[in-house]
Amino acid sequence: MSLIVRLSRQKQPRPPPPPISLHLTLLTRLLSTTTTTASSSSKLHSRYSFKPPTSLSPKPQTPNPNPIPKKKQKPQYRPPSSLDRTGLKPIRSELPFDFRYSYTDSSPNVRPIGLREPKYSPFGPGRLDRQWTGVCAPAVDPKALTLEAAEDPKLEEKRKMMRERVQGMPLTESERKILVDKCQRHKTKRQINLGRDGLTHNMLNDIHNNWKHAEAVRIKCLGVPTVDMKNVCTQLEDKTFGKIIHRHGGLLVLYRGRYYHPKKRPVIPLMLWRPHEPVYPRLIKTTIDGLSIEETKEMRKRGLAVPPLTKLAKNGYYGSLVPMVRDAFLSCELVRIDCKGLEKSDYKKIGCKLRDMVPCILVTFEKEQIVVWRGKDYKPVEDGYFLPDRESFDDPDDSSSDGSLVCGEEGRDSVDDTKGQQDFYSGDDEE
Repeated sequence: MSLIVRLSRQKQPRPPPPPISLHLTLLTRLLSTTTTTASSSSKLHSRYSFKPPTSLSPKPQTPNPNPIPKKKQKPQYRPPSSLDRTGLKPIRSELPFDFRYSYTDSSPNVRPIGLREPKYSPFGPGRLDRQWTGVCAPAVDPKALTLEAAEDPKLEEKRKMMRERVQGMPLTESERKILVDKCQRHKTKRQINLGRDGLTHNMLNDIHNNWKHAEAVRIKCLGVPTVDMKNVCTQLEDKTFGKIIHRHGGLLVLYRGRYYHPKKRPVIPLMLWRPHEPVYPRLIKTTIDGLSIEETKEMRKRGLAVPPLTKLAKNGYYGSLVPMVRDAFLSCELVRIDCKGLEKSDYKKIGCKLRDMVPCILVTFEKEQIVVWRGKDYKPVEDGYFLPDRESFDDPDDSSSDGSLVCGEEGRDSVDDTKGQQDFYSGDDEE
């Protein structure tokens, strides 16, 4: 019986569902009635006196009478420019010498025949109160009408007075040894490298920066300037007002002086870029003086066939090159120096120095070789144009009156722990 009832219930048709629109209308009415009743008869309001916060109650927005001022945006960062000299006066330096790019590889006695570029100051426009002539910035009276006038004779006296005022009493032997010992490689890494350009103008500023922290500084000289080490030592003392107290090959120790004060250092304007090299007369002419064209060609062929005297290493020490050439001229009239691996400008400068110091006649620079001829009437030179390999710079009272310095027993102390071997012999060993 129960089974029949269940079957009959399942077979009865279900009523159709109400339409969707009816559901929506009932739902909206229900929501509207609940909101009205909740607002009129709210338990929170009657029991706890609840009031909605002001932030929830809508209010018309009124403009703020005192608005907060916005911060001004900072201008974009602009790096300082060394060329921007608005409102700045030109730098005035009291150094009593002409400003050159290099003091060892440029001579005021050799005048160029022209300029490669228009004249512009390497110190920057409006930075220096001196005018650039294309070669140097001469130290002349600002009221002078021309820059081509002869050098003021008072400049040499002024340099001497400034140097004596800074140096004071000469060092004793014990003081000199203490300073030299402090400059050894195992004691300090402070060192200035003097390279192919020689003593440049900006190197003066580097020397004074090192003198802030130490009484003496070690200078390592390599390359073309080492052919004439006497000129390097002279220019260092003349332009820095210091004193060289020790030399071993190309290593120098430069002392600042007893009364040197870092805050009273001279004003040294820096060169912002390297000036263009002026045009000088040709080193090698078409024909050698006193010879015909055929004789000149034959001499150049013989010079390139002569066995090389030595091979120069790149950035080596060439301090013994001049005496070697002088000794070679005693037995042969032509000398060839192998310069393979060197820059063309480097071995041309070396040839120019040999021409003036040996002296000799330049024959050719072909095939990276320097070929020099002693000339027809050659006489050996026996002057002290070059310095010994090891030298101790002592008190000038113990040496000659012109300040030339003598090598003593204590000069054998090496600033570095290397042996006294010539670097330019090792050209094949160095990579």
